[in-house]
Amino acid sequence: MDIRTERLRIRPWRHDEAQRLLDIQSRVEVMRWLGDGEPVLMRDLDQAHTRIETYAARSVVPPLGAWAVEVLETGQVAGTVLLLTVPNAEAGEVEIGWHLHPDSWRHGYATEAAGAVLGHGFEYGLPEVLALTHLDNGPSQAVARRLGLRSRGVVDKWYAGPSALFAITAEEWRAARS
Repeated sequence: MDIRTERLRIRPWRHDEAQRLLDIQSRVEVMRWLGDGEPVLMRDLDQAHTRIETYAARSVVPPLGAWAVEVLETGQVAGTVLLLTVPNAEAGEVEIGWHLHPDSWRHGYATEAAGAVLGHGFEYGLPEVLALTHLDNGPSQAVARRLGLRSRGVVDKWYAGPSALFAITAEEWRAARS
């Protein structure tokens, strides 16, 4: 996968970027929004290299994967955008997600990267994409809304606790762009 937008390149993470991944995923302000329960912070470069391998393995079958979001102007990786089957999926439900380094917040990168990845997923034939956030993650909920995903309330499945659910169908995505 290699997608370019006006300001970004979405592509696989590289091992020479392990320090940046460690810097992102060792921060509680980033990791508090990911997964269930208490944040699990990355501790060392070995974990970063392992995570890069995990991202590569999850990216083998298009359109799914987890990719680096590179800022074209600087070459620095802002964070990760992903399109993956939700945990404990009942019918192959796919979710989109993003997490960026705090130095890349409030630049519109999450919306721009996720928009490109949504288009990628729908081009490959996904019928619908979900976004699941912690109930109090207002910034990610705002990104979901900017992308055209609609709130479907609170769900208590897929993850251990309740999540705010947003969704968009391929038809809704195409209609919004025509």
